[in-house]
Amino acid sequence: MTVWVVSEASIGTLSQCTAVAAALGKPFLEKRVVPRRGLRRLFSKPLFNPSEPCPELIVSCGSHSERHVLAMKAAYGSKPLAVHLQRPRMEGHDLVFVSRHDWRDEYETRPGYHKMLGVPHRFTIEDWHKRRAAARMRYAPNNERIVVVLIGGTNGAYAYDHATLSNMIASITHLGCAGWKVLATASRRTGKTTLDALNGLQSEHVVVWGNEGVNPYLDYLAAADAFLIAKDSVTMPCEALSTGKPVFSLDLSRIPGRRLDKFERFHEDLQETLGLTRPYRGDLSPYDYTPPDETKRIAQIVQQMRASSS
Repeated sequence: MTVWVVSEASIGTLSQCTAVAAALGKPFLEKRVVPRRGLRRLFSKPLFNPSEPCPELIVSCGSHSERHVLAMKAAYGSKPLAVHLQRPRMEGHDLVFVSRHDWRDEYETRPGYHKMLGVPHRFTIEDWHKRRAAARMRYAPNNERIVVVLIGGTNGAYAYDHATLSNMIASITHLGCAGWKVLATASRRTGKTTLDALNGLQSEHVVVWGNEGVNPYLDYLAAADAFLIAKDSVTMPCEALSTGKPVFSLDLSRIPGRRLDKFERFHEDLQETLGLTRPYRGDLSPYDYTPPDETKRIAQIVQQMRASSS
């Protein structure tokens, strides 16, 4: 099976596509979309050449990828099966997976539309089991309880203002004093003020990675006994949930608007409807859940669609 991944170059969208493509167990070719405007768009190099062998499957994400995918389908006589991993702006995909917090009632009657939890990613609980012993040896040689704190940045729904930073600092300090070893890491969106606040917490109980040197993200997740994750990310809680460890949400200052509404729907769904995460209220009491594997489920639906249409 020939698979093309057609995605915007940002890691947030590209990683979703490559995860699903990899779950299909076949090699894939990446075709990255670089948004261009005006004359640059008119004279930009085409993303594909119709003389290329027709792919059997196209996995896409990001609104800028949609017109390219539909052009590919048209060029190949609608033969490629087009799978889109986001609420689409254009019709014509064969399968569409929309995050539950982005779902609309109108999709219920559209063939090929499916709900998905958050976003797909490449991690499974088996991956973490393989890494855990070495990660624990490095970060918890005395079998300390480890909480991994994942911090993002202002995103239009939540602000890393004084109140947020005060809450973050107090929460991390409290956990360190309560006997937890805190492994905190920033993201690409983390601003300097937030990084400075995190770095100021460095101690024998708190270890902070701030975007310098080798990213310890994978080992942090593998070593964790619990997670405290800032609410401004969809990807981070989805990845943490693949470990089977408790995941708690750190509240942030809210910026009213549609973007906030979407994120709040996401967290309400995880916490109240699905029972997968908990709001952080000062403790990290353990609880049980079945780790979701949306990537595998999506790949199975794609395989079933291919089998039924062949």
